[in-house]
Amino acid sequence: NLMVPDENAAVIWRGPMISGTIKQFWTDVLWGNLDVLLVDLPPGTSDAALTVMQTIPVNGVVLVSTPQQLAGMVVRKADSMLKQLKIPVLGVVENMSYYPCPDTGKDHLIFGPSHAQELAKAVNTHLYVQLPIDPSIAELGDAGNIEVARQPGLKKILEAI
Repeated sequence: NLMVPDENAAVIWRGPMISGTIKQFWTDVLWGNLDVLLVDLPPGTSDAALTVMQTIPVNGVVLVSTPQQLAGMVVRKADSMLKQLKIPVLGVVENMSYYPCPDTGKDHLIFGPSHAQELAKAVNTHLYVQLPIDPSIAELGDAGNIEVARQPGLKKILEAI
């Protein structure tokens, strides 16, 4: 939204514009002395993902999936790209794995059964964590307070990184 005059306007860019902007973020932003820079990318093997992998010194990637088999297929394609680029996969995270019902305490598999273990095995890594659906995350994001969100399962990933 910082790049368009109206928050409802679409940013309609082809690959070269996306790639150029990613390169500019890497070279022109004063990042300071960082221990880690996390880059959240769209799913798959898009121009954005390829540009990040070829431009920024990437030490490793955490692949994120959801329980649907289609999501697993997209993650396997991303893993294939990473192998070709010789970038290590640090592990797999399954997001939206289940919904913990506040009334009963029972976990509901809204998007079907997990395939995270077999996905991690297929890409020759391990499963870090299976994260629940947490409506409070969306509420905090909508309120502009996402930095106060707490997701205990993420601690495993951050410690590993």
